[in-house]
Amino acid sequence: MAMADITVYGAGIFGLGVAWACAVRGAKVQVIDPYGVGSGSSGGVVGALAPHTPENWNDKKQFQFESLMLAEPFWRGVETAGGLSTGYARSGRLQPLNDTRALEFAEARSENAKTLWQGRARFDIVAADSFGDWAPKSETGLLAFDTLSGRMHPRMTCAALVAALQSKGCTIATDGKPEGKVIEATGWRGLLRLAEEMDQPVGNGVKGQGAVLDFAAGRDAPQLFADALHIIPHSNGTIAIGSTTERDFDDPESTDAQLESVIDRARLAFPVLKDAPVIERWAGVRPRAKSRAPMIGHHPTREGAFIVNGGFKIGFGMAPKLAEIMADLVLDGIDQIPEGFKPEASIR
Repeated sequence: MAMADITVYGAGIFGLGVAWACAVRGAKVQVIDPYGVGSGSSGGVVGALAPHTPENWNDKKQFQFESLMLAEPFWRGVETAGGLSTGYARSGRLQPLNDTRALEFAEARSENAKTLWQGRARFDIVAADSFGDWAPKSETGLLAFDTLSGRMHPRMTCAALVAALQSKGCTIATDGKPEGKVIEATGWRGLLRLAEEMDQPVGNGVKGQGAVLDFAAGRDAPQLFADALHIIPHSNGTIAIGSTTERDFDDPESTDAQLESVIDRARLAFPVLKDAPVIERWAGVRPRAKSRAPMIGHHPTREGAFIVNGGFKIGFGMAPKLAEIMADLVLDGIDQIPEGFKPEASIR
């Protein structure tokens, strides 16, 4: 490969996504990650593309909505180029409505969605029995069903991005020298290094544990959400359950009793999973910027470099639009980044 126009440090969903958006526009790109592809939370098991509720609207919610709308053509392009599936589907999400208050909130959100989601997705109230066994328990017999939520398989997505990048002549390696413009997408370890450089907190890592069950819910089955649990039916005939939220941890990759509690709660909330065997337990650390929004833009300490980090819990959903606006900035100097996403929002 000739000298790269772009060097991306980090082979998680943000790094690979931005690399792809740049490569599609003709840039020569190399991706370097000493830990390998999807070694952090991007190599996890859940893959919920769950939107913010249509209320108290702000720039972050609008950005996520636009990104979820971009998801289908973005991931179709990746799959076509590399020949591998991401496991993407916009299959919706079911949530129980257990009392009058929850029902009132749902009715308000249903009305808000008509405007805020621009008629491109719905937030409906449906009968639980219309989904048969594949429904969370609901005290009212009613569920909220939104058609904006989607899912993808994190590991399949990373592999699909690698294949797509290689089809464009890009390299993905564990070491190498920086060439061209540099973009740092180095996850939670990168946030900690940046905090040390600047001698101030800018973000941290939050551990999460998840599990995979052997259960085929059907190719188009919606994801389920109840008791703060995401239940994601994947295209490979498995169910992902997640996850814990741990600010303090000793071992970033170990699983423990906290995950067993998640599995037990999932079986209680979703009786259809009662006998489904666990085939994998997983743990990893997600990067959380201080502002809680992604941190993207010009790098705060390295002149001429760029940063894309901090996709805590929403990285896969934010990736398509984030990749496009970062390509605008890096390749064309066009800055369309929301103010709350810029590094200054986490660095005061």
